[in-house]
Amino acid sequence: MEIDRALGWLQATPIASAIAENEILFPWIESVHVLAIVLVVGTISIVDLRLLGVASLDLRVRRLMRDVIPYTWGAFAVAAVTGSLMFSSDAVHYAHNFLFRGKLVLLALAGLNMAVFHFIGTGDVQRWDTGTGRAPIAAKAAATISLLLWIAVVAFGRGIGFTMH
Repeated sequence: MEIDRALGWLQATPIASAIAENEILFPWIESVHVLAIVLVVGTISIVDLRLLGVASLDLRVRRLMRDVIPYTWGAFAVAAVTGSLMFSSDAVHYAHNFLFRGKLVLLALAGLNMAVFHFIGTGDVQRWDTGTGRAPIAAKAAATISLLLWIAVVAFGRGIGFTMH
């Protein structure tokens, strides 16, 4: 298969080989990845819980998002880089792992949910973001879907390590 040949090339690169062969490098990269995911999921959860009317009710959604989303994106960038490095160390096997593929699908769905909310669902945010804690049902639905997707991303990600060697 052509894709397996490309993945084989990737995992044979010097950096991927170093990660795969070094007893310390992979665990360090994985630790940074986990910490980045914690920050991603944590900051997203803060916004989602606010939209659901469960937490931070004294903060306007726009203010909360402005305060936490830069940290979300920074942590997501770190998670993407560390995840890519881990993937490169055994690319052929990761690419055929059901949980890894599922995690990628879930990440795509979480991104789509976020895009729909941010670019479509927040069009009238100024109208409803009055600090009362009451977001419209569409925003609450997006928040619920977001929380469920990110919980699934974490569960699938955690399972990958148990199915890889």
